[in-house]
Amino acid sequence: MAWSLLVFSAAFFLAALMGYAIQRGATCTVAAVDEWMTTGRATRLAGMVESSLWVAGGLLIAKHGGWLGQVPHGYAVGVATVSGAVLLGWGAYINRACVFGTVARLSGGDWAYAFTPLGFYLGCKAFVELPHAMTPQPLPAGSVWFDVTPMWAWFVVALMCIRLIVAVVRSHQMQPFMSGATLGQFGSRLWAPQPATVIIGVAFLLLWLLVGSWAYTDVLAEWARAMAGADGARAALAVALFAGALWAGRSSSRWRSRPPQATALLRCTLGGFLMGWGSQWIPGGNDGLILMGMPLLWPYAWVGFLVMFATIAALMRAQRFIGNRTPG
Repeated sequence: MAWSLLVFSAAFFLAALMGYAIQRGATCTVAAVDEWMTTGRATRLAGMVESSLWVAGGLLIAKHGGWLGQVPHGYAVGVATVSGAVLLGWGAYINRACVFGTVARLSGGDWAYAFTPLGFYLGCKAFVELPHAMTPQPLPAGSVWFDVTPMWAWFVVALMCIRLIVAVVRSHQMQPFMSGATLGQFGSRLWAPQPATVIIGVAFLLLWLLVGSWAYTDVLAEWARAMAGADGARAALAVALFAGALWAGRSSSRWRSRPPQATALLRCTLGGFLMGWGSQWIPGGNDGLILMGMPLLWPYAWVGFLVMFATIAALMRAQRFIGNRTPG
């Protein structure tokens, strides 16, 4: 894939920005389930949904503005959808983080999570090499979301502007914009979990419009299939993603460098393996579901995310039940 220097530079910056936001954001499904089960709140889940909504609005605007390239295929809902979602949930539970959360954990100094991408690659490779009966059935490219008239696209623009204004007003709390305290407060609020999650969605959308499919999970899956599209330019974007996240982690008070233990290495590798295999039944995996499938209103993406969420919740519930029943 030949990119101009300008396109590559913009894409590199956006990938690093997305990585920075992932370290500060709330896109980890495991963390969202844990918050919901522990506190009864859905702040992280709301942030993920809002991120999807921003992508949906941006895709609609790009469609009617003539900036949208080829839309990836959706997939029929079937046994592969449910099976892949269960494996994604099971793998994320074992790994203690989904593919987004893996970036955040690794950039926070937990080096065992460097083995999760390795496990993900091995899971994709095993899917290619080993016999299996199920394959996801692609649907024609496109989405009912794009059938919306241009008038509604302008309505979406208005809603997005209102959301930005509300966010700015809340961040400043009606204080003068140029005061040092307010700027510091604005910065801390900008990188709070929910706003950072929105930045993830917007950066992902702009990257997709610039270069198409680029996520590190897509690169790993294409390497496993020895596909020609797995070029060095997109691999460089994956490096930028992790570099941006590492920068955020090192500048955070939460940074703790932790040498990996053998059990953690095994757990992360196994969790990555299951997520890699599951992503072959649900192409794109967790990040593809939240940031492409759900915004495009593909039923398989919504079913897959709900099954994944329910699988993680059921495993957490079982773990807590067994822990409460254990003597001592």
